[in-house]
Amino acid sequence: MTRHRKLLPFLTLLWAAWAASDRAWACAACFGQSDSSMVKGMNAGIFTLLVFVLGFWIAFASFFVFIVRRARNSGEIVPGEQNDPQHN
Repeated sequence: MTRHRKLLPFLTLLWAAWAASDRAWACAACFGQSDSSMVKGMNAGIFTLLVFVLGFWIAFASFFVFIVRRARNSGEIVPGEQNDPQHN
């Protein structure tokens, strides 16, 4: 029980510092400074993540295109094609 009593003032001060801060309630875009360095950094981070995600999806789709092309060039029957005996 004494351990919780020692932790309570620290948590109270931490909460008070967080609640008193104006910047804790909104980012720079919402706070009205759309040209600040924080907004520029946030936008750069968003675009960087978009580049990585799009690159991943392109690589993922390219893998399946590679697999389909390789299957067609191997001479084996690809499921779903016209000459597939199970197609009809």
